[in-house]
Amino acid sequence: MSDSDLTFAPAWKLRQLIGEKRVSPVELTELFLRRIEELNPTLNAYLTVAADQALESAREAEAAVQRGDSLGPLHGVPISIKDLATTKGIRTTRGSLLFKDFIPDEDEVQVQRIRGAGAVILGKTNTPEFGHLGTSENLLGDACRNPWDSTRTSGGSSGGAAAGLASGMHPLAHGSDGGGSIRIPASMCGVYGIKPTQGRVPKPYHGPGGWGMFGQSGPITHTVRDAAILLQVLAGPDPSDPTCLQESPPDFAASLDDGVKGLRIGWSPDLGSVAVDPEVSRVTQEAAQVFGEHGAVVEEAGFTWDHEEIRETFKTLFFSDYAAAFGEAPAARVEQMTPTFQAIIEQARQWPVSRLALALRELEWHRGRVAELFRGFDLLLTPTLATTAFPVGQRPEVIDGKAVDPFWGFNPFNFPFNMSGNTAASVPCGFSEKGLPIGLHIVGRKGAEATVLAASAVFEAARPWAGRRPPVS
Repeated sequence: MSDSDLTFAPAWKLRQLIGEKRVSPVELTELFLRRIEELNPTLNAYLTVAADQALESAREAEAAVQRGDSLGPLHGVPISIKDLATTKGIRTTRGSLLFKDFIPDEDEVQVQRIRGAGAVILGKTNTPEFGHLGTSENLLGDACRNPWDSTRTSGGSSGGAAAGLASGMHPLAHGSDGGGSIRIPASMCGVYGIKPTQGRVPKPYHGPGGWGMFGQSGPITHTVRDAAILLQVLAGPDPSDPTCLQESPPDFAASLDDGVKGLRIGWSPDLGSVAVDPEVSRVTQEAAQVFGEHGAVVEEAGFTWDHEEIRETFKTLFFSDYAAAFGEAPAARVEQMTPTFQAIIEQARQWPVSRLALALRELEWHRGRVAELFRGFDLLLTPTLATTAFPVGQRPEVIDGKAVDPFWGFNPFNFPFNMSGNTAASVPCGFSEKGLPIGLHIVGRKGAEATVLAASAVFEAARPWAGRRPPVS
């Protein structure tokens, strides 16, 4: 295979070629390191490149192949790690000046599992400070940029993961999602991303940056099969996280051919009332019809949700977690934080404790409403985002003629399902007239990643997305 073919080959195919001794893990790693060197100055997808460690791991992987050792599911496949995750011997900034020189002496559990599966870690991808934004800007350098138009955002907070994948800097990416942070950049960069059910993947219970009560790590990939394989590696209980699901996960790849025949699928262009760009609405509505063509029953899902109350509940809990972690930080440390992050902490510190108590109460009502919705539907379809990628630093204040909060308006569809704990994915489903990717949001019941993956695979087969390459690639 040519370098061009290898660059955008699915990870499962690369693993197969490595096992057959047709591709060298060392040569593959060198290929992606060259691409990072070439493209990262434009996109800033990586905050840290671990070239020496990656090549050492690749040489070990190649030696294992030559010896005929038993190989893991990601053996020799290069991967990026979002820079919120702790990595042994690799700088872990968490997108913050506070940690610009921090090199951990241990891996957190997700990274342990990725290494244990045989993957080669290329480095750490760009993220906003402690993952607090839906775009990837921080004080460590330039914003992470979109390979379809480098004047525009890649999304966030897993922006570097998605931008690097779309441009061919890595074949597989680790991300995390506390309010849309896998699905936002997947939609903006035209790749696939799935947020697992809350608790499916263990996360650190302690550490800087807050607990992240709605957060889950998950895959960002070129193909649905790649996502199933990486999710299998990440999923499963661990004693380090008392909140994770205790049962073993199902075989995600085994369900990819299950199809959608007989499923009842709800479709909503706006969750009842949120502002959505008409072009996004049209493209995603056309995409939703694909499932009806493959045997599902697709019907309009009615919503009477109070979106302002849902947003305020999420905001209260999300901001309060950061305030708990950093609210007593010395002034000198606060001054090193991103202004938006400082504002979040200061705002949350002014709230009475009753606001947090009321938000916890409303959270349970919201979870009940979502559970009721999924008693009638197997899946819910919406746009992933209300807009396509917008220029860096210019969040939309008006969408479809309606004034929106710039912090939240472009992302009304994701965080409600972080709050409820449901699994959800973003599938590339088309492009705007300006050539910007648009994502379709597929939401499943709690524990139903296999159903979401199977539906994603149906759409992928019907409307393949892997053939288009962004201008910066």
